[in-house]
Amino acid sequence: MDIFRILLIFLIVQRLAELIVAKRHANRAFADGGYEVGRDHYKWLVGTHVLFLLGLVIEVTGYRGGTGTWFPFWLGVFAIAQIGRYWIITTLGRYWNTRIIIIPGMKRVRTGPYRYLRHPNYLIVVVELLALPLMFDAYVTAVGAAILNAIVLRVRIRKENQALLEMESNKHSV
Repeated sequence: MDIFRILLIFLIVQRLAELIVAKRHANRAFADGGYEVGRDHYKWLVGTHVLFLLGLVIEVTGYRGGTGTWFPFWLGVFAIAQIGRYWIITTLGRYWNTRIIIIPGMKRVRTGPYRYLRHPNYLIVVVELLALPLMFDAYVTAVGAAILNAIVLRVRIRKENQALLEMESNKHSV
């Protein structure tokens, strides 16, 4: 099995496992009186990631076929992003989710990577959506994913910031 297939399987298994964890966290959050904010944009977020994977598979297997010259560099960037991803998930604990869910009485997380950035997860996603295709010189996928992700994140971050403000104004500081 070649390195592309290994990384693709890793990414798919990782994302599916994260969706299972997110669903478990969401169920717990809803049981604790939580409610979702910005639900309407979520399908676009998922769609962006699905199109990214499809584009990557089509471009790498259909047109590129092998690793790029800068493969070791981009693999290292991707590996560092994975460390960042799990730092974020660990820091947020039961509050980590792929959706924006407000739970009454939550405290805003200001530890871990949240000491340095307001939305570190989105930086990690941007890095992943660039690093993975660039490992294989899949420039069309890298650019296309970057553009779609920027559009979706513009909405997502706005919704998340509104949720944070709402929670803080209701004395439910996140």
